[in-house]
Amino acid sequence: MRKISFGSRVFDAFNIFIMLLILVVVLYPILNIIATSFSSGKYIAAGSVTIWPKGFTVQAYADVFKDSLIYKGYLNSILYAVGSTGIMLLFTSLLAYPLTIPGFAGKKFITIFLMITMFFSGGLIPTYLLMRSLHLLDTVWVMILPGAVGAYNVFLFRTFFSNVPAELKESAVMDGANDVVVLFRIVLPLSKALLATFALFGLVGSWNSWFEALIYLKDQDKYPLQMILRNYLFALDTNAIQGRVGAGNVAINSSGSSLDPKAIRMSVIIITMFPIMAIYPFFQKHFTKGVLVGAIKG
Repeated sequence: MRKISFGSRVFDAFNIFIMLLILVVVLYPILNIIATSFSSGKYIAAGSVTIWPKGFTVQAYADVFKDSLIYKGYLNSILYAVGSTGIMLLFTSLLAYPLTIPGFAGKKFITIFLMITMFFSGGLIPTYLLMRSLHLLDTVWVMILPGAVGAYNVFLFRTFFSNVPAELKESAVMDGANDVVVLFRIVLPLSKALLATFALFGLVGSWNSWFEALIYLKDQDKYPLQMILRNYLFALDTNAIQGRVGAGNVAINSSGSSLDPKAIRMSVIIITMFPIMAIYPFFQKHFTKGVLVGAIKG
């Protein structure tokens, strides 16, 4: 066995200490949020809740799920996340693949055009005016279409696609396949790591998005879950939270429990972040591979 020097052991111990410190810093707020959501109001008001619930109760969750907007927000967020991610993967692949074809006439122009968009953007007001002129305001499409293509994603996809063995493409062409068949039957199936990685990026980005809904949406029935969370955290004062939830005018404290408004807010946070935490382990194995191969190879 290779002998480990004293300096290496000190370095490893220091790294472990730093990692544990970061783990505590990251994990403590999450545990505190979970504990607060399950705690009684008197303990929350006293500030005695840390990482373990006190006066355990699920009343906050029961009251939050009385709000019909929570269910609508869930459905809307799923629609926006799945729709925008699917369209992003499709259109990015369709734009990136031609840039890997030798002799493609528009390759230089498209590359320069994409690079310009990485450094310059129209800004918020021109973007809003564009959405209005396209009649997308207050529609579900305004939450799905604007992020269909990103220059950075296109360049990473191009790099990844360029590393697919040319022999596979040539053999498919010899068998009569066109570029569409090559892309969907050969290139994309070999790019599962890349697709899974950017699917995770797209899902998380869309799920956590609320600013676009604030700017473009007026109908509460179209709000994503993050917008409803924002209303709980910032727009509703203590009396509003204790008196009613959402548009249904459902009494929160109807059971007579000593429920603190902070428990309501924390329960909504847990409800909001649970889906992403649940799906992340299924994408994790592809995460590092997809990013590194797409960014380094070539």
